[in-house]
Amino acid sequence: MKSILTKAMNKSAAAAAQRRSARPPAAVELTSQGTVAAAGKPPIYGHAALAADALKPGVAEANIAAADAVASALREALDAVHPHKRAVSLVLPDLAVRVFVLDFDTLPAKQAEALSILRFRLRKMVPFDVEHASIGYQVLSSDRNECRVLVAVTPGAVLAEYEAAVRAAGYEPGAVLPATLAALENVETEETTLVANLSAEALTTAIVAGDDLLLYRTLELPADETARAGEIQRGVAVTMAYFEDKTGAAPHRIYATGSLSAEAFAELLALPDLEVTELVERPLTGAATALGTAGLAAATGALKGARV
Repeated sequence: MKSILTKAMNKSAAAAAQRRSARPPAAVELTSQGTVAAAGKPPIYGHAALAADALKPGVAEANIAAADAVASALREALDAVHPHKRAVSLVLPDLAVRVFVLDFDTLPAKQAEALSILRFRLRKMVPFDVEHASIGYQVLSSDRNECRVLVAVTPGAVLAEYEAAVRAAGYEPGAVLPATLAALENVETEETTLVANLSAEALTTAIVAGDDLLLYRTLELPADETARAGEIQRGVAVTMAYFEDKTGAAPHRIYATGSLSAEAFAELLALPDLEVTELVERPLTGAATALGTAGLAAATGALKGARV
């Protein structure tokens, strides 16, 4: 799936100029477990771990509890891949962003007018102040009868936290993307594809068909391991049922990324008829630091369309 939600969610003039051209040549994903940076073609990767409770993603309150630690992890991961520019694409945790596919009769071509309509629609859909939120959107399809729009929205204060951490690390935030939307840019087939992104706190499942997004669903997971496993299994089962309803056939493969390897995710799902494949394979070379269990798809996807 190419160029999904290429619009940056911040609103500065510099970001707008960046959005009109291309993404920065380096990207970094922030999770509660650490940071993953990527740069170059083929990418090289850097990773730095975060201590527990340094970052807790969400939209209801502050996300970053240890600003110095987060900035240090960002700096370590990015410095390892040697970006030749200060601007980087910033990948946010899925729980820090709300993502919707909305239907309209039509949507104005002018961005200011479109954003006004989107804010009005979102007011009753998100548990935070939409007027001061940062919004990115992309028209997925449009005809005489319907306009389908992909929308990502995050509280302005939450985005400001993450951007401040990037600046404290010595870099400048450019394009901003949610983790799973960034990861989906690695899907290049036109076939209908099922993707799962598992983090420490959430499971996001998505179904894409070419450049269209048929389903996007994020579940916040419980801390209890047994309950967590059950929620993951149920979440994947619901998405598989939707896939079968839309295509007329059960999925035979799911592309996975995030905090578990494909093998571990397959073991957790315990579905022998479902093949679990890494969305982005771990490189045998090209890792500047030890990658641990970090998924690479979000940072890699955020590089799509980057200037080199």
